[in-house]
Amino acid sequence: MKQSKLNRWRMLPLRYKLSIYFIFFSLIMLIFLWVFQTVFLEPCYTLIKKYQVSSYAARIAESIREGSDTADNINDISRENEMSVYIYDSTESILVKKYSSEFNNPLGLRDIDMHKIYSYYRTAEENGGQYITTKTEEERGVDISFIPKNRSFATPDEGGMRMERFNNRAQNLIFSEIISLGDSTERFLLITAMITPVSSVTSTIFIQLTVVTIIFFAFALVLAFIVSRRISRPLDEINTGVKELARHNYDIEFNSYGYLEAKELSDTLNLTRRELRRAEDLRQELIANISHDLRTPLTMITGYGEVMRDLPGENTPENVQVIIDEANRLSDLVTDMLDLSKLQAGAIEIEREDFSLTDEISDIFQRYTKLREQEGYDIRFKADKNAYVSADRVKIGQVIYNFINNAINHCGEDKQVIVTQKTSDKRVRVEVTDHGAGIDSEKLSYIWDRYYKVDKDHKRGVIGTGLGLSIVKNILDLHGAKYGVKSKPGNGSTFWFELPCTYVESIARK
Repeated sequence: MKQSKLNRWRMLPLRYKLSIYFIFFSLIMLIFLWVFQTVFLEPCYTLIKKYQVSSYAARIAESIREGSDTADNINDISRENEMSVYIYDSTESILVKKYSSEFNNPLGLRDIDMHKIYSYYRTAEENGGQYITTKTEEERGVDISFIPKNRSFATPDEGGMRMERFNNRAQNLIFSEIISLGDSTERFLLITAMITPVSSVTSTIFIQLTVVTIIFFAFALVLAFIVSRRISRPLDEINTGVKELARHNYDIEFNSYGYLEAKELSDTLNLTRRELRRAEDLRQELIANISHDLRTPLTMITGYGEVMRDLPGENTPENVQVIIDEANRLSDLVTDMLDLSKLQAGAIEIEREDFSLTDEISDIFQRYTKLREQEGYDIRFKADKNAYVSADRVKIGQVIYNFINNAINHCGEDKQVIVTQKTSDKRVRVEVTDHGAGIDSEKLSYIWDRYYKVDKDHKRGVIGTGLGLSIVKNILDLHGAKYGVKSKPGNGSTFWFELPCTYVESIARK
């Protein structure tokens, strides 16, 4: 049952959840308001009154210690805050009144009994010299039996008398402090202040809270509806757009600007849409290019095979070599596709060993002897030193081989490819340069991506399978090597990579 309710809650639209949360929050706020305005009103009022009396008592005590206009200061404080202030000389065993101000004494001229004064003095002495408490009029020892409950009484005021209500349940805040003047003289400060019962204002507060609750709750309902709609609408629009994106509609545009998170999500989805469209275009281009690369050798193998079968005298070594070359090209293409898939899946681990990178490049150059002799390609290798590296010999050889093949396939009319090895700061840098058409700057960041071709008109390369740069990128990433390309349209391209050197020696000493 609980799981069913939880599932139903999870399936609610966001705007309903936001409305419920907002209304729930409003109810909590109203409950707190009712509790604090009813249950905690009187304790809070008493606490504040205690703090005020303590603050004024500190000012009076400071005035007594300084001896500056004590009577005037005390009189002002007493009148402004409706407190009764009593000051006694407590140097001797008998308390002698030095000053009194009775601005809030509900009985007018009646004073506090002396035995109570001594009691307050002893209590303050027992509590480190200062004590504060609250007592009703009966508890304070004042005879109030002759005053009818809730009857008016007159108190002196500026310009005449004023009428006040007196409640038998009224509390008096009593503050007592022993003040040492430092010359063996001591004063005892006693302050009383009436704490008016809040029961007389409870009905007013109740009516006010009722009205506030109705208005606040109505306002919360309207605000919850508006806010939930404003928050959920951008998400609803994004959700609709994502569904279209799932249907391969890459023309959809995400334009939610309701708030920052919705805008950022829209920007992210727009970027995703562009990348998905590019990936789809590259996928279709890959299928077309791979189909072309597979079909061409298969067609030639089939064609030469049928010629050799049907025509006498065509079973020549040259025709057989064509079939072998095309079969090898087909095998290389399949191998490169498998290698690329394994590298991208992280299924291939490098096996490091120390070897001469210079010698490895020289050995690779031997593979291009036939191409140089028969096709007229000028492939050169320049090295300043014999550099040793710790890397996977086979994989690094594959990188160099693919770089050279890429340069051969895109070289200029001079058919020149230059491989340069430079060593500096315990690092070796290999550059492969051609003098071909070059690459536009906006396309440089994409050439390492799988399936990407700068020239959209697919043509069969002189050598290689066309997947070399993607393989190179993954191999160099596995080695943690630096790599890149420098190119300008019309000025050719230079592909390079760097590896740390483990050992360097002069070529002349080899």
